[in-house]
Amino acid sequence: MEETLASQKMPDIDLINNLEKISSEIPNRILKLEGYILKENHKEQLEILIFKGFSSSTTHPIEIDLEKKVIAFTYKITNFKLFKAPLTEKKDNFIRENKNSAFFLNQKNWI
Repeated sequence: MEETLASQKMPDIDLINNLEKISSEIPNRILKLEGYILKENHKEQLEILIFKGFSSSTTHPIEIDLEKKVIAFTYKITNFKLFKAPLTEKKDNFIRENKNSAFFLNQKNWI
């Protein structure tokens, strides 16, 4: 199966911004996006956490200007994991995961 990059697959839809909007309405959930950024013929790990409507990357700088894309590079998200907030060391907060980007665009899948 051929890979489709996020910037190619959804030219008119910013996936991360749409997930942030859903996240702002469900403040007790954390969505972890895993994937990679393409840079000069190699892949760099990408990890983004979305919580209460905001994104934070643990691997790359991100844009906080709402009129710009969160990630300026060409990227591919390969996995999505949903957790119950707050995260604690003693408690397993994992809810579900999915590799399909459209799955978590449905707000019902955050519950």
